[in-house]
Amino acid sequence: MADTVQDDSAVTANGPEDDFTDWQSIDWQGAENEVRRLRQRIFTASQAGDLKKVRNLQKLMLRSRSNTLVSVRRVTEINAGRKTAGIDGRVVLLPQGKAELADWMQHRAAPWRPLPVRRVYIVRRAAPCCIPSIGRNLEDVSGSDGLPGAER
Repeated sequence: MADTVQDDSAVTANGPEDDFTDWQSIDWQGAENEVRRLRQRIFTASQAGDLKKVRNLQKLMLRSRSNTLVSVRRVTEINAGRKTAGIDGRVVLLPQGKAELADWMQHRAAPWRPLPVRRVYIVRRAAPCCIPSIGRNLEDVSGSDGLPGAER
């Protein structure tokens, strides 16, 4: 019976468990295509009215390694406020920090409660400018940025 037990460290289901991601070697086009296809499947299932399939696909999206990587990239590289610290005081600029953030979000993030945005009053503007925190990654991963059926 002991001969049939497999080594769990060799099995990776959704990204590496113990190894950090090499940020420079990620296939971004492949990751974005995977996220796009999954969003398309969610949209198609919601249009068909198959709520069970929508919910299962949304859970798959939450656990998707590609979705996590694309979300971290969107917040740390593409977002216009990427160099401004949010209310949590953290800025992630180096590739190693981005990889660590993605690994933390994928494997070690606890149940999450959103942090408030930091209000910065700019003299020229009438309304305050809101700067999101690193927790915006978790909102992005959870699909609260426009997927059907996502509550805000």
